[in-house]
Amino acid sequence: MTDIFTETSTPRYRLTRARRLIRTLVRRITPKRIGLRNRILLIFVAGALILSIVLASITYSFTRANLVEQRINTETNQALTNARRAQNDLILSPEEIALALDQAGNTHKLIFMQGQWSASSPQFLQDMIPDVLLERVQNQGRAALMIVDTPKGEAMIVGIPLPRVDALYFEFDNMREVRAALQSLQLALLIATVITTMVGVSLGLFASRRAVRPLANAAQAARAIADGRLETRLEPTDDPDMQALTSAFNDMVNTLQQRVERDARFTSDVSHELRSPLMTLAASVQVMESRRDELPERSQAALDLLSSDVLRFQGLVEDLLEISRFDAGAIRLVLEPLSLYEFMKQAVSVSSIPRTEIVCDDVDALVAIRGDKRRLARVIANLIDNARIHSGGKPKVVIQRAHNDEPPTHVWIIVEDDGDGLIEGEFDHIFERFSRGGAAGRRAGTEGAGLGLALAREHVALHRGRIWATNRTDGIRGARFIVELPIEIPTTTDESSA
Repeated sequence: MTDIFTETSTPRYRLTRARRLIRTLVRRITPKRIGLRNRILLIFVAGALILSIVLASITYSFTRANLVEQRINTETNQALTNARRAQNDLILSPEEIALALDQAGNTHKLIFMQGQWSASSPQFLQDMIPDVLLERVQNQGRAALMIVDTPKGEAMIVGIPLPRVDALYFEFDNMREVRAALQSLQLALLIATVITTMVGVSLGLFASRRAVRPLANAAQAARAIADGRLETRLEPTDDPDMQALTSAFNDMVNTLQQRVERDARFTSDVSHELRSPLMTLAASVQVMESRRDELPERSQAALDLLSSDVLRFQGLVEDLLEISRFDAGAIRLVLEPLSLYEFMKQAVSVSSIPRTEIVCDDVDALVAIRGDKRRLARVIANLIDNARIHSGGKPKVVIQRAHNDEPPTHVWIIVEDDGDGLIEGEFDHIFERFSRGGAAGRRAGTEGAGLGLALAREHVALHRGRIWATNRTDGIRGARFIVELPIEIPTTTDESSA
């Protein structure tokens, strides 16, 4: 039984591993998909290049054919004239073959007469005449023409029989002028191809920008909406295709804005409606607390639970009201100069753990900021409460300049705990509303509704700062929350002493 299992499982494992290797190889080989703008640009460039190559090839072919045909007609007529002149000279003086060749023009010529070859130039010898051309002129007794390949390019050989003197006349033309004209044409067509391709690149860039601009505007509007500016809309356009996208996008944003406003009003209304009965309930609890000693032991335990839940309920309602103010844009900051170290001592002293350690060197203790004292104190209180709830020990607050910040323009407020730390992937998720993090189920305590960190992020953003969370890197298990605020009023030692 064990042997059978081993024999069947090993090939499956190897097959699975081979498939993984093949998938990895395919992913690496497969090119990444390029963007829309680059695709449009490539289409224009490829179209311009293909069009220019096709037009250049057609132009070159027609021009070459015309030049060669004209050259053939001209050379044939010239060869016939030279051949008649040579034949007349040979009729008068059959022995003067060299003289007949010289008087027959300046081209390269050959005469086959009385079994001998006579050449006007060493550049054209009988070995250069194709056998097919020689047989046609000699046996068929009629003029013929052939284009042959030479080391310098194509050349033309015309063969003409001279029946009156029983001779054969051959004339050689290297077609130098045709080759020079074709080379000039190739250069001109190459330049035209490059220019056409560059024009295609320019048109492609222009068209891609024009085509992608509506999408860029839509992306920019979507980012603005994601940042909370729900009044953002796309401008109407005369383009019927883009008008459909614009209308659909604006309708979507209108629906989203109505939904958000409806939810915000619902949260605000519910929070306000809960405040009155909650205040009555809290007053009743206070009355019962004043007569706690008169209650039996079980009633005292129930009163403690009720008092704790009322406090949590009050905190939740206050957080909901604060969230609704953020959503309605009704938050107004009261900014004032703050000595950061002194402010932190006051904020910690009124938190749930007033004896929290504050670590700050002498230089950082002189840093001053501009902020809303009440809202920044709420941020620090929320972070300390979060550290108290989710750690088994005491949190620690560290004040220091931002790393890699020269000259210093930002300061960090770090709240560290020695709890279980954060799960990988929840560093941003924990700042969402009603999120308690993936490790909430295994961390100590059940307090909090998941609004404290969301409110902290909103408050810090209003101060042109940012907040993020990481795990500790000093070898101690736990989480650290970092608040970064701009240094609006840097304080020097001389100014403080003055």
